[in-house]
Amino acid sequence: MNSLEIAYPGGPLRGHLRLTGSKSIANRALLIRALTPGGFEIDRLAAADDTVRMQQLLESDEEVLDCGPAGTTYRFLTGYLCRRQGSQLLTGSQRMKERPIGILVDALRTLGADIEYAEKDGYPPLRIGYSALDKSDRVSIAADTSSQYISSLLMLAPTLPTGLKLTLEGEIVSMPYIRMTLALMEHFGVRHHWEGQTIVVNPQVYQAKAFTVEADWSAASYYYSLAALAEEADLRVDGLFENSLQGDAVVNKLYEEFGVTTTFTREGIHLTKPAGTPPPPLFEHDFVECPDIAQTVMATCAGLGVQGLYSGLQTLFIKETDRVKAMKAELGKVGVSLYKIPPRMAGKTGIQYFAQEGKADFAAGTPTFSTYHDHRMAMALAPLALLHSVRFEDPEVVEKSYPDFWKDLAALGIAAV
Repeated sequence: MNSLEIAYPGGPLRGHLRLTGSKSIANRALLIRALTPGGFEIDRLAAADDTVRMQQLLESDEEVLDCGPAGTTYRFLTGYLCRRQGSQLLTGSQRMKERPIGILVDALRTLGADIEYAEKDGYPPLRIGYSALDKSDRVSIAADTSSQYISSLLMLAPTLPTGLKLTLEGEIVSMPYIRMTLALMEHFGVRHHWEGQTIVVNPQVYQAKAFTVEADWSAASYYYSLAALAEEADLRVDGLFENSLQGDAVVNKLYEEFGVTTTFTREGIHLTKPAGTPPPPLFEHDFVECPDIAQTVMATCAGLGVQGLYSGLQTLFIKETDRVKAMKAELGKVGVSLYKIPPRMAGKTGIQYFAQEGKADFAAGTPTFSTYHDHRMAMALAPLALLHSVRFEDPEVVEKSYPDFWKDLAALGIAAV
């Protein structure tokens, strides 16, 4: 299908569903398994396209490996292939060829990697040959760069001849994802320590053990948004852990401001919002540690007419699309403004802020939202269907991370019309 229109008949929102495993955790576990002698079993692997592709490419002996639009897969394989015998061409979609990779390539070359740019310098595709990676055991990388670069280097680190001392220069902007990587490495027996802003990983061997993937908190964020936008909500979402490795787990605290209460159960979470709960007049948050839920919150604020003040959005400009620009365009279709403001207007300096104003207005009828080949654009805006029917171009884009998204919404009564 080329487009999908969904609507909700009204009334309290109730339901019970189970989420599949987190793409972020699953992809890390798959790479660690590939680096572990003998491998190990992984339970509840994500059904997401990115994870399926990651598993297929790790097991492939083809010379050309196509990551499609999967950014995490591309960055993780860039490091991994340096240690695999032979030579491979690592490529991806047209959008992937526009996403920079030079910072990671430079870091790997410092270690001795055999990597060449097959087309444009600094960008995919890459020709990667085998290397012992024994030229150096030290590398520095900008701390405000993609955490996927940092994680790619870290997971490779214990397999290097002399280990790795990875220095993060400047302000670290993705610490939850770095912590997630280090915690998973530790789960499989690999230790590390910090020396200032340098992460030290000595040569070690990953220890095989069975692993269960936690459900995806960024996927759960869409149900928090639904609960916030509903006149009354009672939702159960299974598969999530109270002591989570995921930075996006902060969503359970953020949505308290919108009147959504989280109760942890043996199976997952129970979300409730009583009827008559007023929205806050202002919502302010720094998304530097949880950028993947920024679009969700923007859509929630738009639906409730809550003024938003956001910072920490810098990594959103180089995702599947420029997510800030895309949200500005799509929220504009329902009369909501999103714009950059001078730091002094926010009362602070040196920080990039974006303000959001207005309440979603459907007087012009059913809006058609573009998805920009970005799964999160579709899923973040979908909860607005509680207020009015909405239409999406390229709805299949959700298969990248959450293939059952539309089916799960339909189970809650938010169905195609």
